[in-house]
Amino acid sequence: MHRYVTLVALGALAVLAPLGQSQSATTPKPKAAQNAAAEHPAQSKPDDSQPQPLGESEGWAAYTAPEKKGKICYIVGEPKKSEPSNVKRDPVHLLVTHNTADKTTNVVSFIAGYTFKEGSDAAVDIDGKGFSLFTKGDTAWARDSATDKALVEAMIKGKEATIKGTSSRGTQTVDTYALAGFTQAIGEIDKACDVKR
Repeated sequence: MHRYVTLVALGALAVLAPLGQSQSATTPKPKAAQNAAAEHPAQSKPDDSQPQPLGESEGWAAYTAPEKKGKICYIVGEPKKSEPSNVKRDPVHLLVTHNTADKTTNVVSFIAGYTFKEGSDAAVDIDGKGFSLFTKGDTAWARDSATDKALVEAMIKGKEATIKGTSSRGTQTVDTYALAGFTQAIGEIDKACDVKR
């Protein structure tokens, strides 16, 4: 249960981080905020409690964020293709997380952009190697740390990952991720959270 709650919070954090950056870059600040920043330059420094980018590589972005008694390092990937293309979904992401506070590494989670069918599994295929993820709400996870590790190792060596899921309405989806930038991104979070491979 602790793992589930942590991952739900992390999932929200990871999804908001890239969106928040792009939004702040394109949305002009109100004049009052601009004036306040000019008068108090120290207040306009980045907030250390927010996720900090470590780098991006071919559809994968790496971040680090402080955590009580440690830090979280994670990568976020976006699918190169989602089918069916006409289905309305929230943002879809694949994440890998290290958490120094609870000493977990390589935790894989998939945010589907819809609520999964209750009791259903999500199927992952990495270059012909299959894995099964359990689902809860809009997120899917590996059942144990050994599967997490095997998934990450397969993605490091692989070229493409597909994730098949079924929504609460019965819609079947397939999300395809290119893995070309995965190894570089995972290297960034390994370094930031001192994870050895």
